[in-house]
Amino acid sequence: MPIIKILPHPEYCPQGASIEAAPGTSICEALLEHDIEVEHACEMSCACTTCHVVVREGFASLNEMDENEEDLLDRAWGLEPNSRLSCQAILAQQDLVVEIPRYSINHAKENH
Repeated sequence: MPIIKILPHPEYCPQGASIEAAPGTSICEALLEHDIEVEHACEMSCACTTCHVVVREGFASLNEMDENEEDLLDRAWGLEPNSRLSCQAILAQQDLVVEIPRYSINHAKENH
């Protein structure tokens, strides 16, 4: 099974982590299954950008992006060439290194 290395994030994974996940699983599902509570405001239906991640290693092994995901990613904060919506990025056999961006577009989460 592929291993996903999650780089440290001050809120979701302060120490970083390495987790195993089955091929065919989305990055978002794998994170949630291992108690890394990445945002996913649309319940993984590809309708928002809150689960945006940057795949630092292993990007080419993921499934191809569809047009809907590409359009949504254009609205994500901190977009990079290796950005994906974690709910749409499906694991193959290769290990990944993933960074969860520090900020998201989830206005409902803001502390006012």
